[in-house]
Amino acid sequence: MGVRIYRPTSAGRRNSSVNDYAELTTSKPEKSLCMRIKKSGGRNHSGMTTVRFRGGGARRIYRIIDFKRRKDGVPAKVATVEYDPNRNCFISLVHYLDGEKRYILAPHGITVGEVVESGESCEPKIGNAMPLWSIPAGLEIHNIEMTAGQGGKLVRGAGNAARIVAKEGDWVTIVLPSGEMRMLRKECRATIGRLSNPDHQNVRIGKAGRQRHMGRRPHVRGKAQNPVSHPMGGGEGRANGGRHPCSPTGVLAKGGKTRNPRNTSNKRIIRRRKNKRQGQLTL
Repeated sequence: MGVRIYRPTSAGRRNSSVNDYAELTTSKPEKSLCMRIKKSGGRNHSGMTTVRFRGGGARRIYRIIDFKRRKDGVPAKVATVEYDPNRNCFISLVHYLDGEKRYILAPHGITVGEVVESGESCEPKIGNAMPLWSIPAGLEIHNIEMTAGQGGKLVRGAGNAARIVAKEGDWVTIVLPSGEMRMLRKECRATIGRLSNPDHQNVRIGKAGRQRHMGRRPHVRGKAQNPVSHPMGGGEGRANGGRHPCSPTGVLAKGGKTRNPRNTSNKRIIRRRKNKRQGQLTL
């Protein structure tokens, strides 16, 4: 697995690179676990744009992923490692002993033919899903639940992993890739191992066309727009907005808190995530 760089036949090709996808074993998804998703183009039910600079892009077929991993006591054999256009890590198709097929997030290093399980009493090895209280401290984990039975919400990006650092009573303390340290209930499940495709961060897009294929339209600065389109637009010459940075509706863009104050999980954060300038915690 690695990053491939082509000959610079054009300016866009010179500055771009692609993943060689050496880990993948098939290019055809399991049809019974696929469904169509309708694109919104960043618009809500009444047609108003709520997320700017979205639209277009290549068509995607959604793969139904098993984030809950609640099929306990039934071993499953890894059949394939596949590409998923809806996420940056790879996925694996697993065949359970009773004949059922499911997609799971593929851990780094998993191969076809391996057997994975879920439950309290299974072996703590890569690909197995277990409650936090039964996972030994110090192991790397991903696809972590915030509420038991809800399904994995944390650490689902390519190459990421969290780590268990402490257990006390009904609570388990983990360190996330961002450096945030938080407490979770011991009944919450997680999958052991680091997620696949760690070289995703080394791929360079190279040209605007590749971003358009991903459904990203050009991002226009506010001060480059007309005054009718943005509060920071207009002015004689190159004006710097004339006010604090804000959104098209006038909401201040810097310094405000974006986390929902009614979210009860905020109380369980022991240490906030670190600023990029301070450097992230090394796991």
